[in-house]
Amino acid sequence: MTALRVPKAELAPELSESMVKQLGAVPEPLEATWHNPKVARAALELGSRTAEWDAADESLKSFAHMAVASQVGCSWCLDIGYFQAQNQNLDLAKASQVPRWRESEAFTPEERDVLEYAEAMTNTPPTVTDELSARLLARLGPAALVELTAFIAFANFSTRSNTALGVESQGFSTTCEIPLTTRPTTPAPTPAM
Repeated sequence: MTALRVPKAELAPELSESMVKQLGAVPEPLEATWHNPKVARAALELGSRTAEWDAADESLKSFAHMAVASQVGCSWCLDIGYFQAQNQNLDLAKASQVPRWRESEAFTPEERDVLEYAEAMTNTPPTVTDELSARLLARLGPAALVELTAFIAFANFSTRSNTALGVESQGFSTTCEIPLTTRPTTPAPTPAM
């Protein structure tokens, strides 16, 4: 358990109230980043803009973000992502399995490709292959693949920022009916290039 690596910034009351109305609590990433309001606002704005994108399926984007969060170790993003999956009426039986998607029978071949793509983009250096990209392009089309790619890049921005700042789960997902699984302790093999 880590503590926030920066103290919580004081937010304007109307911003705090708005967050509590939306989520039931003020998100700790916002409290941590508000020391630099320009950065915090830009992150909020980009996050809200990604919610407007509609070329890729919401479930696929949600699963991809959760896969990135699980791989990076951002318990806050995994927690809020699962909570939001419930609020968007996505398949919670599947969403609960994202941290252990390789061992789960819950996912379709398309979903597996998206989860693999999210992890491959998250690897350092990225390990996205031409074959995986071609499969996704054939299944999703160019607009959805570009959107999914940008969405995963944003997920990496969020998860890595939160992890570096010491932000951890706030317990949003405890309200979900199906418990969220945990990532296996042995990392999945990285595909050879």
